[in-house]
Amino acid sequence: MIALVQRVKEASVTVDAEKIGSIEEGMLILLGVHVNDGTDELDWLVRKCANLRIFRDENGALNRSIVDVGGGALVVSQFTLYGDTSRGNRPSFVSAARPEHAEPLYEQFVDALSSAIGRKVETGRFGAMMDVSLVNDGPVTIWIERQPTENSASSDG
Repeated sequence: MIALVQRVKEASVTVDAEKIGSIEEGMLILLGVHVNDGTDELDWLVRKCANLRIFRDENGALNRSIVDVGGGALVVSQFTLYGDTSRGNRPSFVSAARPEHAEPLYEQFVDALSSAIGRKVETGRFGAMMDVSLVNDGPVTIWIERQPTENSASSDG
């Protein structure tokens, strides 16, 4: 499972000219689900995102988490994070989970992150063509990845 986390001053998602999710200060999380991901990867990634210290403290050091600053979170599904370009110029997406596997994990991630940070998490629309707008703060962009374990996919029921 991959989370591309961007610290933002603001971010929003629009689908068919309708803004469906937006936040002010916080983090935009682009989430990719691997074919073998399960709840182990999900739980680990939720903890990482909720506790990631990418916000400045009173001394200017990156010492605060989204929980500490009361920031918002916007999660957008993005299977293209698993695009493999190691052979040729057309990305292969064979490592990206199919929608029937990825969507439930995406929804579980959103619910678990909401519980972890103590506030509603804004979202895009799974599988939709989305326009994502953001003002990256810093910029601060962090790639977080948890490789699936051998039996992960079967552990999510």
